[in-house]
Amino acid sequence: MNFRSLDEFWVFYMNQHSKPSTRRWHFIGTLSAIFFFLCSLLFSWWFLFFVPLTGYGFAWYSHFFIEENVPATFAHPFWSLLCDFKMFGLMLTGNMDREIKRLGKRPVLQIF
Repeated sequence: MNFRSLDEFWVFYMNQHSKPSTRRWHFIGTLSAIFFFLCSLLFSWWFLFFVPLTGYGFAWYSHFFIEENVPATFAHPFWSLLCDFKMFGLMLTGNMDREIKRLGKRPVLQIF
């Protein structure tokens, strides 16, 4: 699938994250990755090993076992990362439900 803009990709991304538990696992993964990144800056560069392990590990778990789809990271790694941080920010500020409503409907699962 080709996307012309990040906004267009965002709608697809939200379709791939239709279940609240999928989004929660992503939140945990992103928070863990940020934590280990900060630990690498403050203590030892060895903590960098855990950044992708936790960030992608929690997210991919949610896609394979909860959402039952293929992570968008495989086809669109850069846009997926940007959208993951956007979703993290919306969840952190309590605006995720508002964003789902803004999209016009609850995102639905899109299977290849």
